[in-house]
Amino acid sequence: MARPKKNGTYLNVCIESTIYDRLVEVCDDAGQTKTVAVERALLAYLDDYDEKREMLKKMDAQKS
Repeated sequence: MARPKKNGTYLNVCIESTIYDRLVEVCDDAGQTKTVAVERALLAYLDDYDEKREMLKKMDAQKS
């Protein structure tokens, strides 16, 4: 039985071969797909970015 289609958008990127090789190595080690690994990495980056942005807003508000 086929997996249900995920609600997603295709992303086509060109990355350095060394980064791709590391991605493949991590995926093989973790037993996950490249899609899952990239989604998790992007979420971690975006969450961190949002946290830092919120901290900066709070710091700016305290200065005022």
